[in-house]
Amino acid sequence: MPEGDTIFKAARSLREALVGREVTGVETGVAQIRALGPQRLVGQHVAQVEPRGKHLLHWFAPSDLALHTHMRMTGSWHVYRVGERWRKPRHLARIVLEAAPMVAVCFSAPVCELLSRGQVERHGALAALGPDALADTVDVAEARRRLDARPDVSIAEALLDQRVLAGVGNVYKSELLYLHRADPWSPVAQVAEDTRDALLDSAVRLLRVNVAPGATRRTTTGAVPSAGGDRLHVSAGTPRYFVYGKARRPCARCATPVRVARQGEQGRLTYWCPRCQGPGPQRTTPRP
Repeated sequence: MPEGDTIFKAARSLREALVGREVTGVETGVAQIRALGPQRLVGQHVAQVEPRGKHLLHWFAPSDLALHTHMRMTGSWHVYRVGERWRKPRHLARIVLEAAPMVAVCFSAPVCELLSRGQVERHGALAALGPDALADTVDVAEARRRLDARPDVSIAEALLDQRVLAGVGNVYKSELLYLHRADPWSPVAQVAEDTRDALLDSAVRLLRVNVAPGATRRTTTGAVPSAGGDRLHVSAGTPRYFVYGKARRPCARCATPVRVARQGEQGRLTYWCPRCQGPGPQRTTPRP
């Protein structure tokens, strides 16, 4: 699933290509949009492309309608010049938005809907989002309040909960917990308060590092200090991550093999060091 930094950079590319241009064509197979008459967007101008955590909103003027998309595990937005060959097959296109000489194509996104401003404001998923880690100003205190309100949830699942801090995804979850020596399976209430603060602060910092001008590939190595001022050993080749995707490879601190296990109702993969962070799923009390 694209994380907040990926969506933020997609919005930046879409904004550069579309904002201020007149919509010259719309194609879609999405039933909800077709029922509302997508051709009503032709002649409108793209007023803004707004990222909200992992969600994207294209705003149109003067109608004040918004095209809402969420990529989940499969979706992506591409930008082309009109007539340029697409990198994915046409049958995967959910929305084609032309604003000559540019065309934006949304491929395979499960969530695509056309909404009024009032519907956006009342939208369950959008209204429930926590502070956006990539907003101009981030209310980290509110994110901490929302985190503390989930005392029995594992810290890994709580970090993924977009109602806490919008934008954190599975890569950042594992890397943040490693950097701050937190056992992913620890309930929030059992994580030290200063560690909770550090996790949220580092999440904001990491995401911002990865959307800075010139950032091309996501990385977490060297972006934030680790707990206790540890010296983490980064091997030759400048790896992008410390633990994510590194099952059975040596930990950068202690050389213990990194472990991986599925966690939570969605079975997301969690990577961690059993020596630096804790036993992991073994700490869970078995059901009688």
